[in-house]
Amino acid sequence: MPQDTLRISFACGQVQGCLRRTQRGAGTLIQCHCDDCRRALVWLGQSDPGQDGVQYYQTTPSNVDLNGASLAAFTWKHKRLLRWYAPCCNTAILNTLDSPKWAFASVLTKTLDDPKRLGAVKSHAFVPRDDGKTSHKNMLAFMGGFAKRVTLARLTGSWRNTPFFASHGSPTAPVRSLTHEDRQTVQL
Repeated sequence: MPQDTLRISFACGQVQGCLRRTQRGAGTLIQCHCDDCRRALVWLGQSDPGQDGVQYYQTTPSNVDLNGASLAAFTWKHKRLLRWYAPCCNTAILNTLDSPKWAFASVLTKTLDDPKRLGAVKSHAFVPRDDGKTSHKNMLAFMGGFAKRVTLARLTGSWRNTPFFASHGSPTAPVRSLTHEDRQTVQL
């Protein structure tokens, strides 16, 4: 496996893929502390990461290869954010936006064989504060990287190279929209 590639594994061990182009500038390592990301994991039967939140490597879909794995997707609260997972074992894999034109893939680092190779976390989102509100740390790293990658993918046409959307633009798997009642079943 090339040096700038990390292996992606599902919890069941049946599927392995890879995340390519992990060198500096190809993506941004972030930590999201929001309840939605935590609750989505718990809804899939995974443990709550707590206040530490969920760590993602944000890159483009063209850098993700899941060897033709059968995936499923759901929306938690925000219909534009698709949360992709392996239905064989309910492993949360990554998030995308609802259109391939937004060349965005946010890979959960806990699925990677050696996430430490990605370096330090560059940005923190929805960090809980003492007053009950949340704040962000270094969102410029997240937003700047996102804008650069999406723009470059649009200019080069690489946004079309995605395992998550068909050529006509619809997701490659049915997307389940979780109801308020579904979300209420998850307690943190």
